[in-house]
Amino acid sequence: LLANGTAVEADYYISAVPVDVFKRLVPAQWSTMPYFRQLDELKGIPVINIQLWFDRKLDTIDGLCFSRSPLLSVYADMSRNCAEYRDDERSMLELVFAPCSPEAGSPVNWIAKTDGEIVDATMEELERLFPGEVGPGVPESRRARLVKSTVVRVPRSVYAATPGRGKYRPSQESPVPNFVMAGDYATQKYLGSMEGAVLSGKLAAEVVCDKVAGRENRNGLRPAHSSVGAELEERRPSGVAGSGPIAFGGGQQGNFANP
Repeated sequence: LLANGTAVEADYYISAVPVDVFKRLVPAQWSTMPYFRQLDELKGIPVINIQLWFDRKLDTIDGLCFSRSPLLSVYADMSRNCAEYRDDERSMLELVFAPCSPEAGSPVNWIAKTDGEIVDATMEELERLFPGEVGPGVPESRRARLVKSTVVRVPRSVYAATPGRGKYRPSQESPVPNFVMAGDYATQKYLGSMEGAVLSGKLAAEVVCDKVAGRENRNGLRPAHSSVGAELEERRPSGVAGSGPIAFGGGQQGNFANP
């Protein structure tokens, strides 16, 4: 049943929404099932995505970099790695600013800072990472200058991969015969990530194909961890609060109240 009252009937239904959104949508009659209740143990954490455009090409990196930086967990020069942003003269860096809040392990609540403060902190870190190309210590003839930036806050992004969370990740197959779970938090070999989301979607599709063909799925239904319990009270779904991208687990530019 859609928000506008339209009923959609299908043979199978697949959920691919973020875990924090899905928890708000679980029907009351499903809420007593340990499979769905275990999702209470998974919680998305804030992440900030940053795009920086420079007036010249950066030569230090030519691929995706996982960093030991306390601020920038991963970044890439999209002018080299993405056809949409290809530019032989200027670089555009895409960076994941994380951890960015105390609940994710940062001593500073960066997600509540202004765009300017976040960009300034990022540029200071890039001066350390690219000492030969970024910052006042680089000669004018070789210095890359920032010409444009965007800051996108995602208050509830990938689930917090804290110790012990893995046992609460649901299988793609669910106890509801025609309902299948996708999403990066569902069981697969990666943590919360785009790679994990793609693999989880593939595994969810396999479940549907197996059901249609009358085959047993190779992964099957994963029992909920014993700590979830079996005697559970029914809960009504709270529903999604709001209509903007944040309400549905997305990101948003500009400053806004930190939920």
